[in-house]
Amino acid sequence: MNIHPDTHIGRVELTVADIGRALAFYRDVLGFTVRESAGEARLSAGGRELVVLRESPDAEPQPEGTTGLYHYAILLPDRPALGRVLKAITSGGYPLWGASDHLVSEALYLDDPDGHGIEIYRDRPRKEWRTAGDGNIEMATLRLNLREVLDAGRGESWEGMPEGTVIGHMHLHVGDLQRAEEFYGGVLGLDVMARYAGAALFLSAGGYHHHLGVNIWAGQDAPPAPEGVAALRNFEFVVPDSGELEKLVSRLDGASIVYRRTGDILGLQDPWGTKFSVVTAS
Repeated sequence: MNIHPDTHIGRVELTVADIGRALAFYRDVLGFTVRESAGEARLSAGGRELVVLRESPDAEPQPEGTTGLYHYAILLPDRPALGRVLKAITSGGYPLWGASDHLVSEALYLDDPDGHGIEIYRDRPRKEWRTAGDGNIEMATLRLNLREVLDAGRGESWEGMPEGTVIGHMHLHVGDLQRAEEFYGGVLGLDVMARYAGAALFLSAGGYHHHLGVNIWAGQDAPPAPEGVAALRNFEFVVPDSGELEKLVSRLDGASIVYRRTGDILGLQDPWGTKFSVVTAS
């Protein structure tokens, strides 16, 4: 049974080594609205809470060659917003490490000060997405025309992350693609939308190009990150209601998957220890 087509990604929780340093990036460069308390900061756009930062003083970045976060992806409402954030990032001298046209989307790539990978992107309209010969959505990694993106953002100043900004997808390092497909597809119920060179897999709900990417670029059978590093703590899949949550519980029980339940919140981890929650929208 597939997961409900309205399922989407909710909040992302990250460990950071220094809240002040992190906020100099998330608030002052990316323009999130911040609600801060001792050792914690909650980041919002348009009144929607999207990212939670939890401080672990002096935590080292996650080691290469381990499973967990590759990047989380901030989805902007349109191309002009992408142009404005591109100008804000580059004008401030913060480095991008990539910029790509994926056919279904246009994306910028950078790391936060703790090394957490971030994609900031806008989707092309679904009517422009193409289907490949194997029935999967056609995606690619092409050079992004940065000049055109900047031009799209002209005429309005950057006032921070705009209303309508959401977490569009997660992309994880895993230790084995087949096991990842069995877990996220076979048990959780996401649909496989595309495969990439035998090394990455893209899955979604409701025909989206992907809510979840998984790859083995950290190495086949890569180990989990050690405890205490600056890493992904948790992310959310949001299902519409408690009825959809009960359907998932039945699948988890049938597959003997261990989970923790607190009301309408399920706490799980994938085969490599990456933690996530399934929560209800209502």
